[in-house]
Amino acid sequence: MKISKITPFLVERSLLVRVYTDEGVVGTGEAGLWAHHDLVYEAIQQLAEYYVGKDAGTIEHHFQVVSRDTHFQGAVLSAAMSAIDVALWDILGKSLGKPVYQLLGGKLRDKVKVFGNVGGATLDERARQAQDFVAQGYTSLRTVPFFEGFEQRSPSQAVTDAVEIVRVIREAVGYNVDLGVEIHRNFSKAEIVVFGNAVLPHRLLYIEDPLAPQSTESLKYVAAHVNVPIAAGERSYNLYQFKEIIDTGAVALIRPDLSLAGGFTQVKKIAALAESAFVGVFPHLMGSPVNMATYVQLDAAIPNYFLQEAYPAADRLNEILEEPLVRDGGYVVVPDRPGIGIEIREEKLAKFPFKPYRTRGWFREDGSVAH
Repeated sequence: MKISKITPFLVERSLLVRVYTDEGVVGTGEAGLWAHHDLVYEAIQQLAEYYVGKDAGTIEHHFQVVSRDTHFQGAVLSAAMSAIDVALWDILGKSLGKPVYQLLGGKLRDKVKVFGNVGGATLDERARQAQDFVAQGYTSLRTVPFFEGFEQRSPSQAVTDAVEIVRVIREAVGYNVDLGVEIHRNFSKAEIVVFGNAVLPHRLLYIEDPLAPQSTESLKYVAAHVNVPIAAGERSYNLYQFKEIIDTGAVALIRPDLSLAGGFTQVKKIAALAESAFVGVFPHLMGSPVNMATYVQLDAAIPNYFLQEAYPAADRLNEILEEPLVRDGGYVVVPDRPGIGIEIREEKLAKFPFKPYRTRGWFREDGSVAH
């Protein structure tokens, strides 16, 4: 089966790719560099010159050729390759009549546990939303412990507010519900240590992305000074970067993004590296229902899967699917359909015009860049 055409589609805030074959089987993938979809769109079109005419089934070979041809690396190239990789796995599964999880070794779970992302502009809103999630059947919650304008406040005030957000949510749902925080790289080394120790009474399951990704070594400092498990890696885009993160010994959880870190071909390897170090896989998820379907296939097939976002915002694009995924409280049911388990209604894609991200910056009170 030969690849006959590759076409990217900018769909609202997502970038999808469709890979067509000479036998009529079409695969779908998604690129995850969400702030720069227009750049990845161009990269996919350029990479298509290599893929078209090639065997759709030699997926690992294609990844090796493209990633090693000149040894240029980067997030744009990796996102483009990830989307195409997922589409090729989708084609392989459909051609064999098997779900991708079956090709990865078989299903380990029938449904995938997801967390509810607790938001709100006030403490009361956070508490109510947390309780609403629990009432819907969620047993795991996460929050970004900041209110709008936090970067304008003093470090002590920002930390105090963040701890108070965690306290209110914990008191609202009790201690039988898992709770984690996503720092989004907003704290400095000093601030994350103060915060991490101040929230200890509220029993966080993890602190996610405590620092910016440029210094993997800095995770060791945080781990040595904070007794809350660390999750990191959502901005990392290849196998080698994840090996460095795991080798620090500082993380309990890694956050590979299938649509950025190499698709099934590479993230399955990343998961195996993590498994050898007793590190859980906590995938980073953004985008459309295509990404959700893709992640569910991987989550079903790896023993060290930990958790991922419920991301109900993706459901706004369910109209592009012939049959959407099924949610079951705090879980997503693993479908038994072939490939990644969904079919795209291509004629519906144009209904959702592209909404590009615009760089805006975040600034402290003195005008300097906050993070």
